[in-house]
Amino acid sequence: MNDERVFDVCVVGAGLIGLSVALALSRSMSGIRIVVVDKEDGVARHQSSHNSGVVHSGLYYRPGSLKSRLCAEGRREIYEMCAEYGVPASRTGKLVIATRESELSALSELERRGRAAGLTGLERIGPAEIREREPHATGIAALQVPEAGVADFPGLAREMSAVLQTEGVDVRTAWSLSSITHGPSRIVATNGDDAIEASVLVNCAGLHSDRVAAMAGVDSDIKIVPFRGEYYRLKDDAARLVNALIYPVPDPRFPFLGVHFTRRVDGSVEVGPNAVLALAREQYRNVRPNVHDMGEVIASRGFRRLALRHGVSGVSELVRSRSKRLYARQARRLVPAITHDSLIQGGVGVRAQAIARDGALVDDFVIERAGGTIHVLNAPSPGATASIAIGRHVARMAREML
Repeated sequence: MNDERVFDVCVVGAGLIGLSVALALSRSMSGIRIVVVDKEDGVARHQSSHNSGVVHSGLYYRPGSLKSRLCAEGRREIYEMCAEYGVPASRTGKLVIATRESELSALSELERRGRAAGLTGLERIGPAEIREREPHATGIAALQVPEAGVADFPGLAREMSAVLQTEGVDVRTAWSLSSITHGPSRIVATNGDDAIEASVLVNCAGLHSDRVAAMAGVDSDIKIVPFRGEYYRLKDDAARLVNALIYPVPDPRFPFLGVHFTRRVDGSVEVGPNAVLALAREQYRNVRPNVHDMGEVIASRGFRRLALRHGVSGVSELVRSRSKRLYARQARRLVPAITHDSLIQGGVGVRAQAIARDGALVDDFVIERAGGTIHVLNAPSPGATASIAIGRHVARMAREML
């Protein structure tokens, strides 16, 4: 092969995590040859851009877990990198509000986790303090979390891609991976007639990470099941009802945070998302169901077990997703002045949620090494927030393999 096809590391996936892996490698190893490939015609076309734009504090995650540690590191770095590259970001803070007595114990657990994670400025407040910070919100108690905020994640990804190319990293979009083969000491990734040879292949394919792992010969316990999150946006006259970020106390049975309010970097206010099973791995608005994708989900033993366990709540989410009135009712728990007329259609995201064979929703980040390959198999929210730290973590693994 000629030099244009031979690299030290091939990264599959040009989202925030894939770009962060390449950036960490480029800046820690002089002379290394890196290529980043992605099937889309630009970077960050899926989870990195179809999200709420929130920079998460790390409040929700089990202390000591990989997710907790990398979120804390990544949060600081996201703010720093956005400032360095001139990308809009703001440390707005957020309120996590309990509206029922039954939620107070869960709120206390969140406070314990936040303090264990080293969050600064964390404060338990009552109804009067809630109204001081968010005059139109209501609740019986809340946690004030100053370190949360918002950022322009797609803009950051574009800046990262531009910087990588100035540093000599080859970023190839519209390059769809079709096969992976293993040689005696190198790996060959092909795109039809084109091929790339590398010493290490890093799988950051997000919604397709389990498929890339299978292509590489990895028999993983994990299956990606896509969950569709649908957002509404507040009309301009209703956007004044929200100053920053307002969240409910999440249901500890699920990895989703519930319908919440986010004032984004452009000043608009999003409401949501809900969480329903997606009928395709990339089912955004006006995207038809994919029979192959759904067949894979239904054939998964883990998903069938999950459906038996949580079918009722799943149907409830589906019903709410089809009714603006029910969606508004959920939002009114936090901001009573919201009506269904306050809401207009917003964006849609698809979350790559890993499910184990026993039907358990995989909570922590999962990063596995197999031969000359590394696979980021589960990095949903706060994946964008933690992306720079995840990239550094994976780059360290890759350096050990070179």
